Amino acid sequence: MNTSVTPTHCPYCALQCGMNLTPASGGGVEVSERADFPVNRGALCGKGRTAPELLSSRVRLTSPLVRNAGVLEPATWGEALDRIAEGLSRTRTEHGPDACGVFGGGGLTNEKAYALGKFARVVLGTSQIDYNGRFCMSSAAAAGMKAFGLDRGLPFPLEDIPRTGCVILVGSNLAETMPPALRYLTELKENGGTLIVIDPRRTRTAEQADLHLAPRPGTDLALALGLLHLIVAEGRTDEEYIRTRTSGWEEARSAAMAHWPEYVERITGVSVPQLREVVRLFCEPEAAMVLTARGPEQQSKGTDTVGAWINLCLATGRAGRPLSGYGCLTGQGNGQGGREHGQKADQLPGYRKLTDPAARRHVAEVWGVDPDSLPGPGRSAYELLDAMGTDIRSLLLMGSNPVVSAPRAAHIEQRLKSLDFLAVADVVLSETAALADVVLPVTQWAEETGTTTNLEGRVLLRRQAITPPDGVRSDLHVLHELAARLDVEKGFPTDPEEVFDELRRASAGGAADYSGITYRRLAEEDGVFWPCPAPAGAEGAGDCEDASLDVLQDDPAEDTSPELLPDERAEDGLTVGAHPGTPRLFLDRFATEDGRACFVPVSHRAAAEEPDDEYPVLLTTGRVVAQYQSGAQTRRVDELNAAAPGPFVEMHPRLAERLGTADGDAVAVVSRRGRAVAPARITTAIRPDTVFMPFHWPGEGRANTLTNPALDPTSRMPEFKTCAVRVESVK
Repeated sequence: MNTSVTPTHCPYCALQCGMNLTPASGGGVEVSERADFPVNRGALCGKGRTAPELLSSRVRLTSPLVRNAGVLEPATWGEALDRIAEGLSRTRTEHGPDACGVFGGGGLTNEKAYALGKFARVVLGTSQIDYNGRFCMSSAAAAGMKAFGLDRGLPFPLEDIPRTGCVILVGSNLAETMPPALRYLTELKENGGTLIVIDPRRTRTAEQADLHLAPRPGTDLALALGLLHLIVAEGRTDEEYIRTRTSGWEEARSAAMAHWPEYVERITGVSVPQLREVVRLFCEPEAAMVLTARGPEQQSKGTDTVGAWINLCLATGRAGRPLSGYGCLTGQGNGQGGREHGQKADQLPGYRKLTDPAARRHVAEVWGVDPDSLPGPGRSAYELLDAMGTDIRSLLLMGSNPVVSAPRAAHIEQRLKSLDFLAVADVVLSETAALADVVLPVTQWAEETGTTTNLEGRVLLRRQAITPPDGVRSDLHVLHELAARLDVEKGFPTDPEEVFDELRRASAGGAADYSGITYRRLAEEDGVFWPCPAPAGAEGAGDCEDASLDVLQDDPAEDTSPELLPDERAEDGLTVGAHPGTPRLFLDRFATEDGRACFVPVSHRAAAEEPDDEYPVLLTTGRVVAQYQSGAQTRRVDELNAAAPGPFVEMHPRLAERLGTADGDAVAVVSRRGRAVAPARITTAIRPDTVFMPFHWPGEGRANTLTNPALDPTSRMPEFKTCAVRVESVK
């Protein structure tokens, strides 16, 4: 038996934890510790440990399926691909290219995301492509672009977190969503730093905090503005930093001063003494950070909310300095890379804007097409799904399960059923795949090689460890075969390294420049942080007029303070002239035209849907440690199902008493969009005016049946995190 060890990365969250895979005696692989990878240092959560179970033919697809007489039946690859090509071609002929939709996923590798975006725009000629990452970190991305001119989840490595003085963690339950990262907060406290957690629930993460604030859901914007008001009133602003490194302060300051502490207390439920304590703890150390996650971001005002937290960092000089800054804790495995290289509605590879003529020329040249042939921006994820069956008649979907994960999910399920044609490529027969006309079984993490980009902006190499089962093909194979059937014979290779080399050329000169990154470097190093341009004249280097790298850092090899960050850019082993990558952004200048960070003036506004007499309670949603996203994969792992077998409704004892509900009793949660039923879980860890449901399950306990698709005007993020409901006892 082959006993070689394959170092690779977990298929789940954006930590992309390092792990080793060894062939198992009975087939498949076994997971073991990879202590040398710096992100998780060997630690793995239950999902990572049990990931090999997903490779079993017992739980996954191993043959294409086509729908005949209403029933999905096994078919050959040729039959399935012909059926998809015919469906897409018929739609394009009868209704035009924009009647063909493409929907991707934040779990696709960079190579797949790149090829999918190219396929949509070059082969189908459609503008209608987006991905489920829109539901994850798009508000933080939009706010980062406004403030810094660039979006990278964390502008610094995770290893910086324990060395700062204070962390404000907003709307993240890190202990359950990415458990190996909790050590960074533990080490922060061991080093004398302070942890402040802001969450309407007292989660496992909040229990670790020195100070936990439990604001009313949907009021994070008011909370951040109230803190900035106090920082100004108490004279804690960094005036020199504001003067030399920012713009727009007066307007932002004026907006914040309208949010006096007592007013914010009434809105949020957080007391004025607590607000003052946050300000003290955040401002007293030399360095501090604000980290946000889905709590403040998944709101119809998520961009403004994140912008308010960024303003807090800028006003105190806590951005673009060592061991300080604002960061977003990206959720999905390749949520960062997935939005950088073209499967997002408004972007081209390298994080280029689809509306930028120079960007269009550069990418079109790499693709060998006329820039004018590239379609413009399309609909965002929810808007694309909502248009199915009307403007969009056929859909090609890869690596997503919107029947469970989309807001107003019952409506989206009906829209999927109304399509003329639906094709799904996935590892398992998800709830969405079960509705398809054609289902393609595709390879997964341990069966293929490809790159992902974790929440730090660290590009990583996942390596193939085993051969996929007979009957399973890669997504790159799918796109290659479909392109050929749709009369595009070249440009869609099946070799991931060949695709990555083209991605490098397409990204060269863009904000997310990967041109200096190669598979060899990724294999020899612990990943490479983008931007990483190739030396002038080197293979992969590009010539693009936007030259956005010029405004990131004057010299990324000399941008840190030696006394704080010693010996962290040694280039031993690098090719002469090779760029070392950029672990820390903005230390010299921001990625804006003038190099200054921009304050954005924002003001509190109510959620899209506030409680009333008919719907008097707030619902918020989230994850549990043993399940992941829509649960399509984790719900097929026995150990994880035993730990988290189904949905529940977390509620305060006061609410339970009013309903006459005991722990474990079935309750119905009803919103304007539908009804979900699940057992009650009674706890004082949640506010009395709020209930919580995890969103991993389909059926009658589907939390996203209830959620509100009201969209942020900038990011187009739906308001997953708050809506008005009533709770009823089910007898």
